[in-house]
Amino acid sequence: MNTTPTRLPILNAPHRLLFFIGVANLGLAMGWWALWLGGLQLGKPLPAPALPAAWLHGLWMQYLVLPSFIFGFLLTVFPRWMGLPALPRWQYAGVGGGLFGAQLALLAASVGWSAGLRLGLLLAILGWGFGVWVLGRLLLQERGRTWHALSCWSGLLVGWLGLLAFAAAAVGGDIRWHALSVSIGSFGLLLPVYASVAHRMFPFFAGNVVPGYQAWRPPQWLAILWGLCLLHLAGENLQQPLATLLADTGLLLLSLYTLWRWWPRGPKPALLAVLFYGLAWWPLAMLLYLLQDIAALAGQPGWLERAPLHALAIGLFGSLLVAMVTRVTQGHSGRALVMPLVAWIALLGLQLVAVLRILAPLLDDPWRWHAVAAAGWLLVLAPWLLRLAWIYCRPRADGKPD
Repeated sequence: MNTTPTRLPILNAPHRLLFFIGVANLGLAMGWWALWLGGLQLGKPLPAPALPAAWLHGLWMQYLVLPSFIFGFLLTVFPRWMGLPALPRWQYAGVGGGLFGAQLALLAASVGWSAGLRLGLLLAILGWGFGVWVLGRLLLQERGRTWHALSCWSGLLVGWLGLLAFAAAAVGGDIRWHALSVSIGSFGLLLPVYASVAHRMFPFFAGNVVPGYQAWRPPQWLAILWGLCLLHLAGENLQQPLATLLADTGLLLLSLYTLWRWWPRGPKPALLAVLFYGLAWWPLAMLLYLLQDIAALAGQPGWLERAPLHALAIGLFGSLLVAMVTRVTQGHSGRALVMPLVAWIALLGLQLVAVLRILAPLLDDPWRWHAVAAAGWLLVLAPWLLRLAWIYCRPRADGKPD
């Protein structure tokens, strides 16, 4: 079922609406976090939120900001991957409404509205659940089996369970539910979904523009990825450091071999190259996780603190967010497949932010550098986010329908 165009271009396609919501959620989430950290440094803290500030920051980034873009992409490509009609507007609008409503309610909770916490969590759970249901129906409708779609949908389902775990901790449950939620957000949701999309799309993109490129996309790769991610989750949450060590070693080797097999040799367009530059953060992040595992086994748990997590979140997920969203936006808005200046500023700036956030635990006064990194993140992304928001509200540049 194709949706007829409206006078509001933002509603004409899933990626338009959900990417716009992702842009808004990212600006709101990072703006609040930068103000919170900056207020602490200046001695003028913001009102205490209903949850610990770090909890709220993690919830926004793992379960509202990045998933807004993920849902926008998957709600667009699932029908195309499966040869099915495009989704009706009410379905992707329902997902977007839940995610954006949750962001606003939780933002209100962060400045003192007590009811905002439960309302925000409820809207997030409903929006996520509806998105999982919509995409799951497409999986049931297709005649064959699109393994990349199944892998992405599985990540969203596991992520929804992680969101429920966060809600359980937030309303007074065992604090271990929060730790489980953070772990699931990284290794049950974001890494499997990001990697599954990359496995399908990156060799395809390279094969289209690099002469002689041989795409390498064995389906068994997805099974290995999921096995290692689940082993990491089990080891981390059952406090079995040897299992976590084995999982992270496997993920490091898998990421290195994958990067070597996928990397396009010879000249390549910038919009393709940045995908692989961003992907290079995967083995770097896994190396930090592995070093942290070794330190834990040596009696130094918590060494490097959240540095490995932020190498994954800012380095890998942030870099690929800029690269993929820029590519999708340029192509689907009828513009040339090039990297605009604001995208380069965002991408290169994120590299500096990631390095600073990784090094912060090793520097004097780490929280000061956390504040600098948060402000830097917001500063380098702001021009890119504003350009994206403008594009999503405009018709295609080439005059074609979405």
